Amino acid sequence: MAKSYRVVTRGADGSVRIRDYDKQEPLLKMHSQIGIEDSSTDLSLRGQPVFRGLIGPMPDGKGVVRYESPEVFESLTKDWATQKTPRRTRRRRPAQADANTEPTS
Repeated sequence: MAKSYRVVTRGADGSVRIRDYDKQEPLLKMHSQIGIEDSSTDLSLRGQPVFRGLIGPMPDGKGVVRYESPEVFESLTKDWATQKTPRRTRRRRPAQADANTEPTS
């Protein structure tokens, strides 16, 4: 399966910048590789490069390997952790009469 690589950083104005690459060569030219991912539970990430100054690799959809700057990782993680999950209510089944009891009059 062909992989694409996504790097998410923060721009000078504070906006989130996303750059996608079809191959890892541009990443290898821009960032220093310090290792290879060998312990991910997501087997598709094993063997992917680990770069100095970037958090990752992490999955980002099918066939996309994502790296984030530490600032983006921290802010997105905080946003994710503080999101309120909508409360779900349980559906209640209508009470059914017990088949073994006789109706009372």
